[in-house]
Amino acid sequence: MWKFEKGAFMVHTFRVLMKLVLILMATAIMLPLAHAEDLSDMQRCMLELLNDAADDMTMGQMREQCRQKIEDQTKQVPLADNKTDPPEKEAVEERLETDKSNVLKPFTLMAHKPNYILLAAHNFNGYDATPYQEQYKDPDINTDDTEVQFQISIKTPLAVGFFKDTTDLYFAYTNRSFWQLYNKGISSPFRETNHEPEAWVQVRPKWSLWGFKNPVNAFGFAHQSNGQGGVLSRSWNRLYANFDIARGNLVVSLKPWYRIPEDSKDDDNPDITDYLGHGELRTAYKWGRNTFSMMLRNNLESGFSKGAVQFGWSFPLWEYKYLKGYVQYFSGYGESLIDYDHYVNRLGIGISLTDWL
Repeated sequence: MWKFEKGAFMVHTFRVLMKLVLILMATAIMLPLAHAEDLSDMQRCMLELLNDAADDMTMGQMREQCRQKIEDQTKQVPLADNKTDPPEKEAVEERLETDKSNVLKPFTLMAHKPNYILLAAHNFNGYDATPYQEQYKDPDINTDDTEVQFQISIKTPLAVGFFKDTTDLYFAYTNRSFWQLYNKGISSPFRETNHEPEAWVQVRPKWSLWGFKNPVNAFGFAHQSNGQGGVLSRSWNRLYANFDIARGNLVVSLKPWYRIPEDSKDDDNPDITDYLGHGELRTAYKWGRNTFSMMLRNNLESGFSKGAVQFGWSFPLWEYKYLKGYVQYFSGYGESLIDYDHYVNRLGIGISLTDWL
């Protein structure tokens, strides 16, 4: 009897001593962390379990029990409570990251300039039908002052990631069409279509000053023409640069260009720079799901006599985020190539698929 009780006592004593050793070891390991503002879930669980665990429980069993307990708690907590919302990205950075996420996918086509359709675009100054009457030798041709206008603009990468992933090469095509849809008298033709293929080198300098950033610059070549012949033919070639300055949801783009000279015998519009100037300034601001944009061209250069201004506003339609309402106002010269030297005062309303931001 005494031997059994003595043996049992020694076994019990041994277990108590082992438990104390485990407590001292865990305390020695976790003591520096205990003074920190926060312990990990595993550390808290281990400290709590040491006081209540059975005498014969090993450190491995305690760790496994805590791991299972933490997993069960995680499953019960909603995802939103477990996750911190990422910081809101600036509008230009979000657009560039979207491009970067798609740039290496096969057969990639991305939005370049805004893509939209104006279901009703009314020119309060009226469109000039004289060039069409002269081209087709028909004095009865007339143009409506209200038409449908749309723009399709896409780009694709040719090569990316040069110079430590700071430089890319792109190609783009922009189609701007002016459709006399409501002009049934002349079978609703396209009054004008401007084609603009271009290629450019895109550089991301990533510098910032006083909160302003220069996220991207471009240097490229653009050809623009209306694909017509005779008196309706218009075209020009340009070398250009584009510099973006951004802060928050605001971006300002300065785009100077140089017209490549043509032979005077082949030049259909030798005075086009008198009206379109040598560059343009664009701004865009994203406010929630609304985007406001403005374009200024050749105003100071021409003394405000042959300049142009354009305002745009895209706004949400219900909860569908991939389609927006769109209002665009244009006043000045150069709305289209055929009207580069005619004053246009036009207001249009329609839908937008993609915007500058």
